[in-house]
Formats: sequence, C-alpha cells, structure tokens
Amino acid sequence: MSVEFRQRAPAEYASILWRRKWLIILPTIALSLAVAYAVRKLPNVYESNTLLAVRPATISAASIGRLSDTDLTFRINNITQDVLSRTSLEPLIERFGLYRAERERGEPVEFLVERMRTRDVQIRLNTSRNDVTNGFNLSFRASDPRQAQNVTQALGRKYVDAQVRDAKNESTITKEFFNTKLEDAKRKLDEIDQRRVMVMTQNMENLPSQVQALVERLTGLYEQKKAYLSDIGRLRESYTAQSNLLSATSRQRDQQITNTLEDLGDPKASSGYVQLASRKSQLEAEKQLLLNEYKPKHPDVIAKQTQIDAVQKEMSELLDYQNKKAELRRKQFNESVDVGATQYKNTLQSIDNEIKRGQKQMELIDVQLSELESRINKVPGAEVELGKIDREYSTTKGIYEDMLRQRENASLRADVNANSQGESIAVIDAANLPVKPVAPNRPLLMALGVGVGLGLGLLFAVAFEIPRLLTVQTKQDAEHYTGLPVLVLLPEMLTMREVQRLKMRRVALAVAGVVITVISIPALALALRFSRILETFAMRG
Repeated sequence: MSVEFRQRAPAEYASILWRRKWLIILPTIALSLAVAYAVRKLPNVYESNTLLAVRPATISAASIGRLSDTDLTFRINNITQDVLSRTSLEPLIERFGLYRAERERGEPVEFLVERMRTRDVQIRLNTSRNDVTNGFNLSFRASDPRQAQNVTQALGRKYVDAQVRDAKNESTITKEFFNTKLEDAKRKLDEIDQRRVMVMTQNMENLPSQVQALVERLTGLYEQKKAYLSDIGRLRESYTAQSNLLSATSRQRDQQITNTLEDLGDPKASSGYVQLASRKSQLEAEKQLLLNEYKPKHPDVIAKQTQIDAVQKEMSELLDYQNKKAELRRKQFNESVDVGATQYKNTLQSIDNEIKRGQKQMELIDVQLSELESRINKVPGAEVELGKIDREYSTTKGIYEDMLRQRENASLRADVNANSQGESIAVIDAANLPVKPVAPNRPLLMALGVGVGLGLGLLFAVAFEIPRLLTVQTKQDAEHYTGLPVLVLLPEMLTMREVQRLKMRRVALAVAGVVITVISIPALALALRFSRILETFAMRG
C-alpha cells in the first residue's frame, strides 16, 4: 500500500534552510566575491556615435530625378558591405592599434575583424531626432574614448567617400555611353541632310505627281525600321546594364580572391612562425644577459648569435613558403570558372544575338526599301524621294533628340555629383568624445554574481536534503507514513566522547568549508577572467 509524500509546512522548510545555511552562504560568498573581483578588473567600454543621413539634392529633384527608396537602400547596403569588409576594417585595426591585447595573445586577424563587424560596430536607424527622417546612427565601442571617437569618424568618412565615388563613376559611365551614341546619330543626320540637299538640287524643276501607294508602303517599312531601331536601342541599353553587372561581378570575384588570400592569414601569425619568433626573442634575451657579463667577441656570445641567425633563417624560409602557397592559391582561383560571370556573358551573348537579328531584319527592310526606291526612281518622283528623306531624317532626328535629352540628364547628374549637389550621404552629427562608459554595468554584474551564488548554494542544500526528505526523520513523518499515533519519543543518547567527537566533526566541516571558500574565490575569479564570460556580458552594456 503506497503512501503519498508528506507535504512540509513552511516552518519545516525554514528549519531546513537554517540547518543548511552554510551550504547556502559559503557558495554565495565565494561566487559573489569572485565575480566582484573579476568585474572590478574589467576595462571600461566607451561608445562614440555619429549620425549620418541621406542629404537631398541641393537643386530641384525635377531637374535631375531622384533615387527611389529601393535604389537608395540598395546603394546604402552595398556601401555598408564595402565599409565593413575585411579590406576596409583591417587597415583601421592596424592604424588605430585596436585590439592590441588580443593581437599580442596571437588571436587571428579574421576573428578580430569579425568581432569588430558584428559586435563593436553598430548601425541603427535614427530614432532620437525627429527632424532627420532618413538617417542612421553609426557607433563603435572601444576601451579608450579617444580611440572610439577616431574610429567612428573614420567609418563615417568611409561612408561619405564611398557614396561619392560610386555616384561619380556611375554618372560618368552613363555620360560616356550617350556621347558615343550621339556621335553615331549625328553622323547619320548629317548624311541624310546631305542626301536631301543633293536630291533637291537635282530635281529642283522636276517634281512629279504623288505616288500614294508606294509612299504608304514606304512609310510602313520605315515604321518597321523605326520599331527595330527602338528595339535595338533598348537592347543596347540592356547590353550596357548587363556589361556593368559583369564588371561588378568581376570586381566582386577579385575581391573574393583577395579575401580568400587574406583568409590564409598572415604568415607571421602562424603557429610555426610565432614559435620561431618566440625562440628568437628568447635567444636574444639570453644573448643580452651574456653581453652583460662578456664582450661581443666572447665565444658564448658568438655561439648565441649563431643560434639567432639560424632561427632567423628558418623564419625567412617559412615566409617564403607561405608566400609561394598564397601565389599557388591565387593561380587556382584564376583558373577556376566564375559561374556568375559566365551567366552574365551568356546573357550578353543572347542580347547581342537579338541585336544582330534586329539588324538583319533592318537589312532586309533596307533591301525592300531599295527596291521601292528603284521603282520610284523610274518615275519622275523627286517629291517621293524628298518625302522619304524627310521621314528618315525625322525618325533619326527624333532618336537623336531623345538621346540628347538623356545625355543632358546624365551630364547634369554627373556635374551635380562632381559638385556634391545631388543626393548623398552626409555626416549630420560628428562623432562625439564619450565621457562616461556604457559598459560594463558593474552593479548588475555583481548582483548577477550574488544571484548565481545563492542559486548554487540552494542547489547544494537541495542535493543534501532530498535523501532526508524520503526517510522518516520526525514524529510527523512517523505518524504520516505508519498511520499510527506516536506514544513515546526517545531522544538520542550520546556519551561525552561521542558528543565531543560530534562537535569536532562539525568544527572540521566548518573549517573545511571556509578553506574551500577562500581557495575557490581566486580560482573562480581566474576562471571567469580566462573564460571571458563577464567580458561578453560587459560589451552588451
């Protein structure tokens, strides 16, 4: 027959906690003091902020057009990828001496760049200033306030410079494209105008009657030719766009090759090189000690220098090997197939085929036009000839004027970008010099240490008390589990020697607990320091 577990009263639980108070207090003290010591050793973290915004054009948007929100977001995202790339961040780490302690510990540069990109650099939409609706905050955290400000300023400048550079390149390429097309159209207009003058001169006094049927057919062919010209123009614009994407893909591939080669790491950061460098430093230190006692020509000093030269030779050979390995990796990348570029090339080939087909159709139309012209020339039809030339001139002139307007818009945008008058990224609030650290939150971390220590102590108390809760310990336990009343309670009878031994055991346990607590405090502090758990919490503020 099973009996339900007896529920304890609050007073009984309080008695249990009092009985196990040292199991709760000592871990709480140990962990609290260890966390407090580790927290005091954490460096202050300062955060510098700068506000950047997309500055509207200083001239009318109707004159030069305006980027859509999608295009603007896409451009900013591309600039962000460029600014936060390893190629951009690694020079900043070297220039401002960031993460000096981590680099001295031998941590790889890739890890430091990733840490800077994902943890220390933050980009957030502006919510603090209502007058700036299209801005974003750029911040950087560092242990030195001046360092945080300098890096934030450098990142802000990179955003501004990258946006200006991209805008100028895009506008310049577009302008050059339309200049080339305009030259071709202008040459065709001049040729047509010369033909018109020649026909008018030859048939000044010989104008025939209208040949309506031939003219209508001729007009239809010219309309077809105009449609093909429009399609070819559209295809050429698409060809230019795809060519730009192919160029961008090629640059991206070159960047990937560069990043991959950089991922091989600095040969000087390899374990073998570090060991040799450490060995060299040790030998140089030993040599210095010898020089304190002997002259440079002493045999021991010369022998030590020979060892240093040998280590230096090994370091040079290791660097040569790593450089050859990087060159081999570059060669393998150059010989590999770029799928993205191949797709763009195939698309370009397809567009080129479409253009050739359109040109072939235009050639067929030209043949038909030649046949009609031959038939019209058999009739004294100077008027028809002049009408044909006028329509051809009008068609070509319309294309020329349309391209001229596009060229003017592109030229205007290029001039606007060159003078920084178009839409651009600008620094609204310069990077501030932080005065107060944003991290670590020492009171919170210390309170967290007290809470964890208290929880650990309660866990110890529960672990010791659970076996006792499953046995009969009190009068209430006996009555509950047996179902019988307790008539007599016999106290535990101990001799004086047993009492003394029990007291000594309690004292020994207390002393052992205190000793373990005292020893565990520096051990826990050291473990927290090397595990860098508190540093992770501290960087989050």
